[in-house]
Amino acid sequence: MILTTLEYVPGARVVKHMGVVQGSTVRAKHVGRDFMAGLKNLVGGELKGYTELLRDSREEAVKRMEEQAEAIGANAVLNIRFATSSVTQGASELMAYGTAVVLKRAAAGEGGSSVPTSQRAE
Repeated sequence: MILTTLEYVPGARVVKHMGVVQGSTVRAKHVGRDFMAGLKNLVGGELKGYTELLRDSREEAVKRMEEQAEAIGANAVLNIRFATSSVTQGASELMAYGTAVVLKRAAAGEGGSSVPTSQRAE
């Protein structure tokens, strides 16, 4: 499975568009972490508990997006983006989404790009 934030993969072309896929997770830290983060706000510095929470959330959201793409037969997800939203006080959703496609390695002389001709840089 190829996962990329690019709109195309160099050396490959899109042969089938499978639609938008997404994965999300809603997470909250326990009271102890929130308390320590509150104290850290007084002195400044990295909130390592929240950094870890966001890293884990991104990984889970991407994993779920990838599973959805595999389930519909895609072999790549292009143009991946992330979005966050607050669900309730102390809990947030992190969502990953992108376009599921079937890619095929471009043949020699085929150009190797699925970028429309009108968007290619000369």
